[in-house]
Amino acid sequence: MPSRADLHQTDSVVAARADARARATETAPYLPYRPASTSPVVPPGVDPAALTWAETVAPGGYTHKVLARGTRIRLDDPTGRACASVILYNALEPSERLNVADTIKIPWQAYLGAGHPLLSGDGRALASISADTSGHHDAFCGTTTDAFSTARYGSADPQGPTPSGRSRFLLAAAKHGLTGRDLPPSISFFQGVHVEADGQLVFRGSAGAGAYVELIAELPLIVLIVNVPHPLDPAEDYLVGPLQVHAWRGEPTTAADDRFTATPELTRAYLNSIDYAEARGL
Repeated sequence: MPSRADLHQTDSVVAARADARARATETAPYLPYRPASTSPVVPPGVDPAALTWAETVAPGGYTHKVLARGTRIRLDDPTGRACASVILYNALEPSERLNVADTIKIPWQAYLGAGHPLLSGDGRALASISADTSGHHDAFCGTTTDAFSTARYGSADPQGPTPSGRSRFLLAAAKHGLTGRDLPPSISFFQGVHVEADGQLVFRGSAGAGAYVELIAELPLIVLIVNVPHPLDPAEDYLVGPLQVHAWRGEPTTAADDRFTATPELTRAYLNSIDYAEARGL
């Protein structure tokens, strides 16, 4: 057994193993919590034992997860600097994915908020926004590209300090057998954009520290999230804060929910999702 003085040396297999094991209890500020119930920042009112996903995503980081229908997903911006860019897929048929154009066109509303569905191109609600204390979101601009990040920050290297949103999405997508051809435009939470009367896109930034958004998975989902600066953020530096993610089991939207009958368009989107789920015994 190596002595304590030998720890953190890696000049042999035995020393490398001892070094790795000596670090087993070390923690980092940005990591997934396993089991999820060990999260140090469990959302108020949520039983830690009910959590199925808990993670703090680093600035410039990404995460991904497959979630069951009915799952509640909560995104928290503890510093007011997070920018959660999100893409959703039907986990049973990933060719069905978030359609940002339909998400703002079908509900007749370009600005995301509580009650808004996140629609696929097949007219189904993949998810819906059940709570929102931010109101500063964006369904127009997508995330940053390699060309943008290289021009703004000098590099878009996914392993470097200033990765682009697309490079991060590519890494997350690959974990589910998806490629760049499978990446649709994303939506962004916590960094707002407003369209002026002349069509100009104006960056509104954050609502401030402590805002959160909650989603309901209306179908089984593949969720991809990246946390990089918004492309319209005027800051020259790569400024983005941590993002907290939690999920727990729940029930999807039903006809007894006010969201279901809020508008004829929403009723149809939820009916389409329910029809799909029932046909597959979900």
